[in-house]
Amino acid sequence: MNPAPFTEIWRGPFLESVHSGHAVICDDTGQIIQAWGNPEAIVLPRSSSKMIQALPLITSGAADKAGLGTEQLALSCASHQGAAIHTDRVNIWLDTLELSEDDFRCGPQEPSDRDAREGLIRAGDSPCQIHNNCSGKHAGFLTLNKHLGGDENYVDPSHLVQRACLDAFEEATQETSPGFGIDGCSAPNHASTLHGMARAMARFAAAPDGSAEARLHQAMRLHPELVAGEGRACTELMRAMDGKVALKTGAEGYFIAILPEQKLGIALKAACGTTRAAECAIAALLVKLGVLDANHPATLKRMNAIIKNWRGIETGVLKPAAGLT
Repeated sequence: MNPAPFTEIWRGPFLESVHSGHAVICDDTGQIIQAWGNPEAIVLPRSSSKMIQALPLITSGAADKAGLGTEQLALSCASHQGAAIHTDRVNIWLDTLELSEDDFRCGPQEPSDRDAREGLIRAGDSPCQIHNNCSGKHAGFLTLNKHLGGDENYVDPSHLVQRACLDAFEEATQETSPGFGIDGCSAPNHASTLHGMARAMARFAAAPDGSAEARLHQAMRLHPELVAGEGRACTELMRAMDGKVALKTGAEGYFIAILPEQKLGIALKAACGTTRAAECAIAALLVKLGVLDANHPATLKRMNAIIKNWRGIETGVLKPAAGLT
C-alpha cells in the first residue's frame, strides 16, 4: 500500500506541495480503529520510542532504587532543547549516580535553545554531552546500567541495557523487530510496523496507575516543558490539551500520541521525513479525535497554518489533506 496524502501546501490557488505518509490509531485491544497508508510499513520510530526504552528503568527497580521522580522520568523520554531547565536537571541526576558527563556515550550536541547556545558562545565554551537532546535518556541508561552492573559501553546492541530495551520493545509492540539502526545518540533504535507502535502506545494509554507505562506517560504529561522545550510541538500541544495526552516526536517525520482517557494510541510517519508534515498530521488526528482544539494557537502553528513571506504578506497555507480529517 502506498503512503496516503498527509499535508498540503497551497500557494494562492495552487496546490504547490503534498506530503504523504502512514498513520495508525489503535484501541486498547491492539486493534486498528483507523489507518492511512500502509499500517504494516516497517519504520524506525527514532525518538518516538523513548518511553519504551525507558520501561526497563522502572520494571528493573532501578528508578525506585535511585529515587527518581517524575522530572527524571519525563527527561528519560525527552528530546530536549539543551536549555538550563534540562541540563541542570541532568547534571544533578548524574551527581546522584556519582557519575559525570564523561560516562555518557551520546556525544556532544549544540543546544537548540537559543539562550543556552548564545551563552556558550559568549563564554567561549563548546557544547558537551549534557546538551545532547538525548542526555535524559542516557541518564536513564546509566541508572539502569549501574543497577544491572553492566560495563561502560552501555550503547552496544549486545549490552545488558540494550537487550532489556529490545525485550521491552518487542513486548510492547507484540512484534519481533526485524532489526535496528544506530540512532543519532549512538544507541540502537529498533524497527517495527506502524501498527506495532500504535499498539504499543495504546498499551501505554490503557495501563493501570502505578504501572511503568502509566508512570512514564503521566510524567510526560506533568512536565511537557522537559519532554521537548519552549516552541516545540510536543510541549506546546501537550499544554494545549491540558496534559491529557502524551506526545513524542521522532526524527525523520515520526510522531506518537498516548490518549489515556480514550485508551487509544497513535503512530504516524511522514514518508518524506519532513517535520512539518508529521506535526500537521498529528495535530489533525488529535483534532479529529476531539482532544485538541482546532483553533488553539499551538494547533494553528502546525495545522491550517498561514504561510507568510519576508514582508509579512500571506502567500499560502499549510493544511492537512482532506483524507486525514
